[in-house]
Amino acid sequence: MVDLVNEQKVSYEVVTIGGRKKARKTFGFDEISLVPGKVTLDIDLCDTSFILGKHKFAFPIIASSMDSVISPKSAVELSNLGGLGVLNLQGLYTRYENQSEVLEKITSVDNDGFVSLMQEVYKEPIKEHLIIKQIQEVKSKNAICAVSSTPNVANVYGPIAQNAGADIFVVQSTVVSIEHKSQDKSTCFNLKDFIQKMKIPVIVGNCVTYEVAIDHMKAGASAVLVGIGPGAACTSRGVLGIGVPMATSIADCAQARDDYFSKTGRYVHVIADGGMSVGGDICKAIACGADAVMIGSPLAKAKEAPGNGYHWGMATPSPVLPRGTRIKVGTLGTLKDILLGPAKYDDGSQNLVGALKTSMSTLGAQNIKEMQQVEIVIAPSILTEGKVFQKAQKLGMGK
Repeated sequence: MVDLVNEQKVSYEVVTIGGRKKARKTFGFDEISLVPGKVTLDIDLCDTSFILGKHKFAFPIIASSMDSVISPKSAVELSNLGGLGVLNLQGLYTRYENQSEVLEKITSVDNDGFVSLMQEVYKEPIKEHLIIKQIQEVKSKNAICAVSSTPNVANVYGPIAQNAGADIFVVQSTVVSIEHKSQDKSTCFNLKDFIQKMKIPVIVGNCVTYEVAIDHMKAGASAVLVGIGPGAACTSRGVLGIGVPMATSIADCAQARDDYFSKTGRYVHVIADGGMSVGGDICKAIACGADAVMIGSPLAKAKEAPGNGYHWGMATPSPVLPRGTRIKVGTLGTLKDILLGPAKYDDGSQNLVGALKTSMSTLGAQNIKEMQQVEIVIAPSILTEGKVFQKAQKLGMGK
């Protein structure tokens, strides 16, 4: 049984999975492909720039606020390359004066002892002077500084970060609602009130639906993070059973952005967060409607990444229900190699910006807005069709 449901301008297919229980059909990156049109472009005509507030970035790739990816030093390097890295205000850099010793413990412990070690090292209290110190370190190098916290502590850390010179604040959790209620009144959080108090752009996430994206936009968010559970080191989908495949969730939230813009004239960026490991995934995310992407594991492979070849989820240290793990990603090259190339590998893991520009030129998209309009087809065999030898020999797309 199949019917079509229309809710606020979002159309989707619904199937009955048994009894009266219905479910809608959704799609991930591996099930879609991009279709070239009538025009191709010289790659030099393709503009990948991304503007957020008063800040302009050379490419729409943001590094996740994960301790294995972003340190003050790597945040500066990313800014120098034309991108943006987000520093986690609840991470190791705001808990310890000497983070290198703790990072060594995390990267050397065996798999059986990893979770308990993480829970132990993240018990160390967060120190206000370290928040200020890390932000000022980034700003002293004339770099754009973005920082993040979970909603329950945003009211405390937001003003501290802003006063220390942070340029962008990210309120981020597995799911962020407009209002967070708690028995502990000190942790209650109202997103709209928080954004009104802040003088810098506030990015909010994560969400996966049209309705919640609209709510975040109405609350005043400058950008919305889209994605629950697709990250390489995230286990939320297995632990909680929560998540929507990325192609569908991006498209739904992009529709919310367009509808909100048509009614208000205010443009709120949609940032796809997680589930992208190679250049083609980033291209598909933007084609689905994203204005930018946030990635972790691809950048954890950089020589500058503090994880030293390892990558771990933000919710791994949870004292009651860890929702992330530590994975070994190895070291592929510098941040410049991974983002701007030249690529030394054939699997799409390096020169991510070059991959985006080449895809745009092939599709005839001169900028990000035009890339969002390219044709997409459902293609369940796109990763396997004709790739028997690559898969058998573990080369290229078969790795």
